[in-house]
Amino acid sequence: MAGLKRHHDGKIAGLYDLDKTLGRGHFAVVKLARHVFTGEKVAVKVIDKTKLDPVARGHLFQEVRCMKMVQHPNVVRLYEVIDTATKLYLILELGDGGDMYDCIMKHDGGLSEEVAKCYFAQIVHAISYCHRLHVVHRDLKPENVVFFEKQGVVKLTDFGFSNRFQPGKKLNTSCGSLAYSAPEILLGDEYDAPAVVQFDVEQAEWRPTVLTFGALRWRPAQFVAEIKRLSLLGSLKSGPFGVCCSFEEVLKII
Repeated sequence: MAGLKRHHDGKIAGLYDLDKTLGRGHFAVVKLARHVFTGEKVAVKVIDKTKLDPVARGHLFQEVRCMKMVQHPNVVRLYEVIDTATKLYLILELGDGGDMYDCIMKHDGGLSEEVAKCYFAQIVHAISYCHRLHVVHRDLKPENVVFFEKQGVVKLTDFGFSNRFQPGKKLNTSCGSLAYSAPEILLGDEYDAPAVVQFDVEQAEWRPTVLTFGALRWRPAQFVAEIKRLSLLGSLKSGPFGVCCSFEEVLKII
């Protein structure tokens, strides 16, 4: 990480002017910022280190480690890390078109299958790239897919629950967002490398349905009730999606 630097009066190490808040989490705030010298706009994730327990500190370390490793056209770039006594600042690439959740809310009737297929393919490429580096995201959801309209792409962001995995070694951390978690994660089962890959891919499976039908596949309360009632994946992976043959071929990839 970068060395210790002071910040004051809405500036980070004298390099970035902080602006409005873009989002909030348990331990972090994401703010719009502008580079003092170049004028470039960036997103800054501000983490309050005083509120982190050992587990949260471990997640933070893994987030920075994984984002430094992952360099892909469909993954948001981590430009810089600035560490202070009480705060950690992650300087991130700024999207200009909102996130996928915004897109869902704007299109009640959904997008065309061709457009949705294009976005979905980009997400799958990003996930596949991460898995080749033995990095698993573990929190795929609409809010973590950001649109870059000028570039004409979508990008995966927020690696707060990401981790490295080794083939043959099991992971056991239950994490991510409830409504999009794989059943075996909710059940607290250990999962090996193939299961890790399946975990990210199954989380991604809702995206074409969301984009084309304009509705979330699962609601949290409904999902938890179903996962308690059904046996793992069997009944959850089928359904009358009503998509065209070409879209079905994309789904078969995962």
